[in-house]
Amino acid sequence: MNRFAVAMCVLPVLLWQAPAAAPNQPGAMPREDVVDVPAIGEGLCVSNLFQTNMVLQRDKPITVWGWAEPGEIVTVAFAGQEVSAEAREDRSWEVTLNPLAVRNEPQTMIIRGARRTITLENILVGDVWILGGQSNMEFPISSVDDGALEVVSANFPGIRLLTLPQGKGFDSVRSFERLYEWSAWSNCHFRKGDWEVCSPETVGEFSAIGYVFGRRLHMASGVPIGLIDASIGGTTVETWTPREVLESIAGRETRAMLDGWAKRIAEYDPQADLQARIAQYQARIRSLQERGEPIPADSAPPSDLRPGPVADRNRPGYCYASVIRPLEGFAVKGAVFHQGFNNCFDGSAGARMYYQVFGKMITAWRAAFRDPQMPFCIISLCTAGEPQTPDNFVQSMYDVGPYIREAQYRTFRDFYDAGDRAVGFVSSYDLRKSFYHPQIKIPAGERAAKWALVTQYAILAGRDAEQFWLPPVIRQAEAKDGTLRLTFSSEVRTKDDADGKMLGFAIAGEDRRFFPAEVRYDTEDAGGKPRDRRDVLVLSSPFVAKPVHYRYAWARNPMGNIVNPRGVPLATQRSDDWILEETPEKIAVPEGMSEDAARRYVGNRLRELLKQADLERRLQEARATAAELAPLVEKGRPK
Repeated sequence: MNRFAVAMCVLPVLLWQAPAAAPNQPGAMPREDVVDVPAIGEGLCVSNLFQTNMVLQRDKPITVWGWAEPGEIVTVAFAGQEVSAEAREDRSWEVTLNPLAVRNEPQTMIIRGARRTITLENILVGDVWILGGQSNMEFPISSVDDGALEVVSANFPGIRLLTLPQGKGFDSVRSFERLYEWSAWSNCHFRKGDWEVCSPETVGEFSAIGYVFGRRLHMASGVPIGLIDASIGGTTVETWTPREVLESIAGRETRAMLDGWAKRIAEYDPQADLQARIAQYQARIRSLQERGEPIPADSAPPSDLRPGPVADRNRPGYCYASVIRPLEGFAVKGAVFHQGFNNCFDGSAGARMYYQVFGKMITAWRAAFRDPQMPFCIISLCTAGEPQTPDNFVQSMYDVGPYIREAQYRTFRDFYDAGDRAVGFVSSYDLRKSFYHPQIKIPAGERAAKWALVTQYAILAGRDAEQFWLPPVIRQAEAKDGTLRLTFSSEVRTKDDADGKMLGFAIAGEDRRFFPAEVRYDTEDAGGKPRDRRDVLVLSSPFVAKPVHYRYAWARNPMGNIVNPRGVPLATQRSDDWILEETPEKIAVPEGMSEDAARRYVGNRLRELLKQADLERRLQEARATAAELAPLVEKGRPK
């Protein structure tokens, strides 16, 4: 993204000043997409994925495709290779170049047909990374904490940036439009679909996490890096998964999700929708008249027929078809994925559906890029809402967010424990902000880069190199003498060495009533002296006589400061399988309630119970503190 997009957002009525490289500069634009270069042009053309300033993937076959007249011979020349193909009846052509080593010096690609030649310049050969997810991946570097410093320092001609448009859903082709994309959310246009050389002028609106990830890889390796931002705000895991893959999943929750979408699509009536919007318009006009306020001159009743749920970007498979399918067959190094917020609205069932789908989505993306072992880094759901504190500890646990994080971590462990070392995991719950777009993005990008520098570049190396990114694993949990003893895969400590109090664990007995745990190291005898076992933690609580289960970092904006020796956070996890809606107890629902009303009723009742539990705990803690301090205060009084 370029600096002109920002100007357009601030002053949308000004004439658009397009970059010099962009043809057909528009003037004042309508509040809709303005296409500059179509996805498929007339005569000889190449997919818009292939442009001047791009990066091609090293060490893999390079497939290039486009369109021409049926039967036309198309020749692609690049880096000393020349390959030809004949256009098919549907005009499509495709060639594959042999793998190439890194090329830091700019290369030229020439595509020749019978009557036209296309020249693409300033192409590098290095590593291409896909950036997937929703708005917290999309969030621009210029808007994050310390983003201004990153922007002014972004003089990296060896990094190339491409932000993809939102596409055409199931009507998308193996290309995309280069356009000024209208955003009703931001009330402005954004230029999308252009490869750009990374600079302070071009990086400002690019993905913060993606840029920081790529910047660190480039600085450490010297390899050219291409970053393709494929994220779209407000999207779900199921929209990023191919429809045919979703339909193959037998999980009850996934079947219910698909059936719900099929029902909404079948029941949608565009005429009834239009009439409802006309009625709303008329009600607004009457309200203005009753208040004696002027009616805007450009006010008019709606007349368009909207497509409804069939064109909803969260329709299962929609974003995959829009954004990923046009890239199918393109050689890349790997992907980084940060998503989850929009899957937090369907309770425990939605979290179970997420777990059923997410691993299948990763496998589908690997198939799309023709690499069954394609590196894929999961960045878990970020924070939002009121921070968890000792005062609201238990009531904060009533949230779908940690169930989504658990599904993300379980998916990672499924791959990793099966021997797949190309999947990575990064927690972000400790980068705490109340805003659902927490601006602490730079550390998240750096954490993902550590994973890649260890596993894909072998630059962070050594005997314990995995500790630069791999979260500590709880190997064993044992109930003993009114405590839970957890044995870890490595030593653990607090995030701040100066603070020895470990935070974030909760424990419960069979009654499902969680309380914050007191945490200490186990000890062992060392020549007659006790010594801490820093790979074993002991959890206890005066409110839980016989603990049987634990949860860690279990809130949307959780407490949690336990890390491995290199500062990698312990992931959100639990040992129980209790569902959100029945913890600590199952609430009876009055007869006749709709499903949504019942969900709200149960949620409100459980939050009240948990709030009361926090208050009672705090009162007992306060009484205990008062009883402990009273003799000391009395002793210190002047005689």
